[in-house]
Amino acid sequence: MIAVIDKNSISFDEFINWYPENSQKRYELNRGKILEMPKPKGKHSQIAGDLAYHLGTAFRQANKPYFIPRECIVKIANDTGYEPDIIILDNNSINNETRWEKESVIILSQSIKLIVEVVSTNWRDDYLIKLADYEAFGIQEYWIIDYLGIGGRRYIGYPKQPTLTVCTLVEGEYELQQFRGYDKLISVTFPDFPLTVNQIFQVT
Repeated sequence: MIAVIDKNSISFDEFINWYPENSQKRYELNRGKILEMPKPKGKHSQIAGDLAYHLGTAFRQANKPYFIPRECIVKIANDTGYEPDIIILDNNSINNETRWEKESVIILSQSIKLIVEVVSTNWRDDYLIKLADYEAFGIQEYWIIDYLGIGGRRYIGYPKQPTLTVCTLVEGEYELQQFRGYDKLISVTFPDFPLTVNQIFQVT
């Protein structure tokens, strides 16, 4: 369940100033409302951690100047900011990020190579709200990791099954492609990514 912390509308800058330092909880700002996000646990946390490791291995082997920060908030608008489960940033662009060093805030879409969200019970956020916001902001690639297969039928089909959706920005709009089972991903950012969907979703 997502808890609304403040019923009054606040700005992104007010949100950053409010954000508790060294917080054990995660917060996001959506249309001026501070939301306490469920902290990733169990399989959700393990899948995100394992995938971050494999993505890091992939871009290092490809000699790409990317990195995955431990914490990062993306300013989508003056009243909205998200903290993705995984975000891959371009080291060549980070010097243009005026809020990075002091606040770990990203304000330029070109700094972001990939965003990954792992779906939980609030699946509409990832498939509807964040998809639209990341698209409008200009994020080139966005992965939706629905390991439980709980997204809407219009997104993952019926009968529902675990699905990984790759959203690729083409002429300002996302093109969505679903991958399942033994499928290997088709990714512009990671064209040689070696894992199948089953391998990404597997927790040992």
